[in-house]
Amino acid sequence: MDWKINNAKKGLKGGLAPPPDKSISHRAVMFGSIASGTCRVENFLFSEDCRRTLEAFRAMGVRIKEEKNALTIEGKGLKGLVAPEGELYMGNSGTSMRIISGILAGQSFPATLTGDESLSKRPMRRIVDPLKQMGANIDTLNKDFPPVKISPAKGPLKAIDYKTPVASAQVKSCVLAAGLYAKGGTSVTEPFHSRDHTERMLKYFSADIKQDGLKTTISGMKELAARDVTIPGDISSAAFFIVGALLCEGSKVILKNVGLNFTRDGLLRTLKRMGGKIEVEELHGGVEPVGDIEIVTSELTGTTVEADQIPSMIDEVPVLIIAAARAKGRTEIKGISELKVKESDRVKTMAANLSKLGVGISEKGDTLVIDGGCKRFKAAELDSFGDHRIAMSMAVAALVSDGTCTIKNTDCVNTSYPGFLRDLEQLSR
Repeated sequence: MDWKINNAKKGLKGGLAPPPDKSISHRAVMFGSIASGTCRVENFLFSEDCRRTLEAFRAMGVRIKEEKNALTIEGKGLKGLVAPEGELYMGNSGTSMRIISGILAGQSFPATLTGDESLSKRPMRRIVDPLKQMGANIDTLNKDFPPVKISPAKGPLKAIDYKTPVASAQVKSCVLAAGLYAKGGTSVTEPFHSRDHTERMLKYFSADIKQDGLKTTISGMKELAARDVTIPGDISSAAFFIVGALLCEGSKVILKNVGLNFTRDGLLRTLKRMGGKIEVEELHGGVEPVGDIEIVTSELTGTTVEADQIPSMIDEVPVLIIAAARAKGRTEIKGISELKVKESDRVKTMAANLSKLGVGISEKGDTLVIDGGCKRFKAAELDSFGDHRIAMSMAVAALVSDGTCTIKNTDCVNTSYPGFLRDLEQLSR
């Protein structure tokens, strides 16, 4: 499906609640399925990616009841999963493939995880190597890439002290999940903080988990206790409306019930530093902090994003690039290597689209340089390249173009935000 999106001459106005957080929805199913007891998950994200996780655990014997916006999961305990009848298809979801691999490493049955064309090009050695150190019987069937085949280990997994070469929540979560099945304490140390949803949820489910700076340690062989979970709104999905409201003249938008985890709010901090008029009202705490965000049209100025800030905004960098192209002056985004191994090479795909919009960006080593000051993008035919974040970022760019933009191949948005176009139209009326 293609989108045709016009310039938002009247700005964006109104309020809405962004969809439930995708990362937390995945983890609620994963850890609810291997916990002891029944848990209810309110405000679950029924997107394609999250359904891949849900169906994988159903295939391994977990009873999961669906309601309008909730799940009831009858947890099987750490060792209660059963062998699936066939391969576990992860679709486009790297989160599913990488974290579930950690859980499967401790099981007594074999399993093979496959994905779509995009996922089949994403590197998996980053999880295979630490899992092998733990004694897991795991390998990729296409050099460094999926499918991932996991067979029962010869004995209990071994606890390790692992230092990740990059700050990756998926790698960290995979190792910690495997650590649930290891004797002793398994620790993961990162170069920078990545999102900590796994640590929060495991602690909430009574895991013996401790954090000391950049090091997280989990003690294995302890059953998880099921508890009810409410998923907050996804700040990564909210990001497109945040940037859209800042850039479109005459905008005022309130986004409700958004997750405000400090390991995910890097975009907010960066946009405020650029001059964005963004007000946050924290509403309550829980497993995750939640609040409302008000955004008003603002004049932005270029900034420098350091490499240690990237993990807190890794999924928001494409739409930040749109904001930087409109801001006064130059913006430099450092530590961009992880952008190249997402659903697309987001450096190349953003550069290809921006060139059509009349904006130039350049790479200098591991730094992306955007010379801002573009008052109005050229209307153009743009492409998602099969990447949901690219598609939605181009929709934001279209709002401040000089006409109507066509965005091709937008079905990929269903992986995270099936109702995006509907919500964008609601705010654009």
